[in-house]
Amino acid sequence: MRYRTVLIEAALIAAAALDTFVNMWSDAPVSIALGVVACVVLPLRHRFPRTVFALTLPAALLEAALVAPFVALYVLSTRVRDRRWLAGCAVLFAIASAAPSPFDTEATSASDTLVYLAYGLATAAVPVLLGQLVLTRRELSRRIEEIEEAKEHERVLHAQAILAQERAQLAREMHDVVSHQVSLIAVQAGALQVASGEAATREAARTIRTLSVGTLEELRTMVTLLRASGATELSPQPTLADLRTLVGASGIEAKLIGEPAPTVGTPGQRAIYRTVQEALTNVRKHAPGAAATVELWHSGPHTGVTITNTRPPRPALPLPGAGQGLVGLHERACLLNGALESGPTEDGGYRVHMTLPLT
Repeated sequence: MRYRTVLIEAALIAAAALDTFVNMWSDAPVSIALGVVACVVLPLRHRFPRTVFALTLPAALLEAALVAPFVALYVLSTRVRDRRWLAGCAVLFAIASAAPSPFDTEATSASDTLVYLAYGLATAAVPVLLGQLVLTRRELSRRIEEIEEAKEHERVLHAQAILAQERAQLAREMHDVVSHQVSLIAVQAGALQVASGEAATREAARTIRTLSVGTLEELRTMVTLLRASGATELSPQPTLADLRTLVGASGIEAKLIGEPAPTVGTPGQRAIYRTVQEALTNVRKHAPGAAATVELWHSGPHTGVTITNTRPPRPALPLPGAGQGLVGLHERACLLNGALESGPTEDGGYRVHMTLPLT
């Protein structure tokens, strides 16, 4: 495109120079000088269209150049929307080209001058109309782009509105169903803790009630997030500093060992926390009575966590589950350019291993 522009620019300047050379029939130095000025200033017509047009008019008056003012008038009409102003410039061009030269020794009749003026007006109308056509086309192109941008913005707003409705509906379902059921669990556990005469039963009821209350708090935060259409962040965000509390309140025999890398970012800490949370929940559901070990580690450019539980001493009760917990952990690890591995161990237990990069 730039090569083509340079060629067109060179061709126009060459045509203007040739026209000036052909029309230099007069030996008047002023005529020659004005013709040269018209050719020299012509490359500046895009930056100073009005000035260049004004400098080329004297050359047309002295019949030293016609191509240069013609091109200057065309460029001027592509930059100016005021048509009355353009009409005045066209009339000036016609007068300058039709008026007899001061250095012309032959007399020109009035009728010939009027014919030349009409011819000049017709000639001046060509660059003006072409320039206005180009200007209109540019404005229409910009208007079409603005309309497309407005339509795209409207589509985005429509999609956001639909997403907000779905989030609000999901928040209502979570609040009406899940929150109600968990609240009943907490109430029943509290009643059992008060009414039971066995210490082990009271301790189990206390653990159930504590877990239920914590689940309700996280559920309320999630409902608030959904109702806000994603405009707020989960608060507070779990970090590795909360792992010891999580392990201690898991309701199973579990221990936390090892240390993570000191440079783990907030997303990585959250991923490790959720992995430990899901793994301990699975141990409690699917391996009753088993002991678990949570090991934090870091090696070179990687860090992570390994959760391993022993073989359960008794079979698990049939509990509902969609198997989406580990799938969600795998997706979370992939989002952080990490990996998640899970599977049974040789002694009948289970192992969950997450690896995350430190960068």
